[in-house]
Amino acid sequence: MSENSSSENRGEQIQAAEREAAKQRILAQAEAERIPVAETTRAVPDRPWRRRER
Repeated sequence: MSENSSSENRGEQIQAAEREAAKQRILAQAEAERIPVAETTRAVPDRPWRRRER
């Protein structure tokens, strides 16, 4: 029975390693797609339909 539990433990280790690898890939992709704060705070030109007098 110890052989069965050791193979289950090995399977859990493999799953944990796969989850960690997936997490690292997601974090790397998010960092690659990250927009710098300077880009997000820049002023946007006013739209013509917003300039209409009410």
